[in-house]
Amino acid sequence: MGKKYIDSVKTINSAELYDPAAAVALAKSTAKAKFDETIECHIRLGVDSRHADQQVRGAIVLPHGTGKKVRALVFAKGDKVQEALDAGADYAGGEELVAKIQGENWFEFDVVIATPDMMGVVGRIGRVLGPKGLMPNPKSGTVTMDVAKAVAEVKAGKIEYRLDKTNIIHCPIGKASFTEEQLKDNFDALLGAVIKAKPAAAKGQYIKSVAVASTMGPGVKINPAKVG
Repeated sequence: MGKKYIDSVKTINSAELYDPAAAVALAKSTAKAKFDETIECHIRLGVDSRHADQQVRGAIVLPHGTGKKVRALVFAKGDKVQEALDAGADYAGGEELVAKIQGENWFEFDVVIATPDMMGVVGRIGRVLGPKGLMPNPKSGTVTMDVAKAVAEVKAGKIEYRLDKTNIIHCPIGKASFTEEQLKDNFDALLGAVIKAKPAAAKGQYIKSVAVASTMGPGVKINPAKVG
């Protein structure tokens, strides 16, 4: 562990459950790297992701964005290609983009959006898009005929949240350069969306634990009773 990390750990009481505003402020203060660190939120839920009726997945546009420039690729045809480019898509097209990804192992993009009529084509590269978390999905709004809206949202700071195998959601809520208020607004928006997405089959305590941390910093635990 580096000196900066050790110094940061000293400022945090690992036995304490902080309220969200204090936790976000602490996480921001521990970001001491030379680059603009991402502030991440980790939410452990009282559900079992192995069951289809206990999945938690969705997307939300953070009030202050993520602070990251997002490159959008859109699979579409006809007028929808130009519509996507006019909305700010970095790349838009069809078969030729599939060939580029397959032939050149090209991944100069962060989000993939597709019109429903292109999903058959996109499915051919599902094995390479899937593991990278890039496969378009109707639940996250990335399979849609309204490509202009989808592009605008991802550029504005739309993030997707979903459970991993250990029933934890990991999401960015901004950068260390954000103000504490901006980070808190983004935190509240994410937690609000996750709480709203609670499956009917979920029993007992839904929000088990919450923590925030900068890229290189230690985790700051939040009192789950103080969220929502």
